[in-house]
Amino acid sequence: MHKIILAAAASLCLTAATASAANIVETAKSAGSFGTLLAAAQAAGLADALATGENLTVFAPTDEAFAKLPAGTVENLLKPENKDQLVAVLTYHVLPRKLASNQMLAGPFHVRTLKGSGDRTLAITKNASGVTVDNATVVKADIMTDNGIIHVIDTVMLPSR
Repeated sequence: MHKIILAAAASLCLTAATASAANIVETAKSAGSFGTLLAAAQAAGLADALATGENLTVFAPTDEAFAKLPAGTVENLLKPENKDQLVAVLTYHVLPRKLASNQMLAGPFHVRTLKGSGDRTLAITKNASGVTVDNATVVKADIMTDNGIIHVIDTVMLPSR
């Protein structure tokens, strides 16, 4: 009888361990379309925070979104002397809380981003045609991770200041 209980308990533990999702960085890496975002997060010193932070929402631009920026923009942002500007751009894409699509209000509303450099808010609009965040369109929503949610966007959002 004890062997059956122990086997059941061990099976439960193994199931719980394998049911765990990956963190935001691991999930983005496995998707294969966020290489530029991950390189930028690494250069800005934010990759660990995205991997270990709790209850985050990331509006993640794809590699194609970064490619739409004017020529030289990404390379310029990745220079060590522009680290503060890179941090400001990246933290503009992150909310310090989980925000799933079913929690988004109809019509326009504003949410506060991480405070990388000053108080910043994103304008989110949800309507029958989908969700936009500032000038970006959410192309895939609600990718759940261990430590937050990823919403894939088609445009890199640049803070106004």
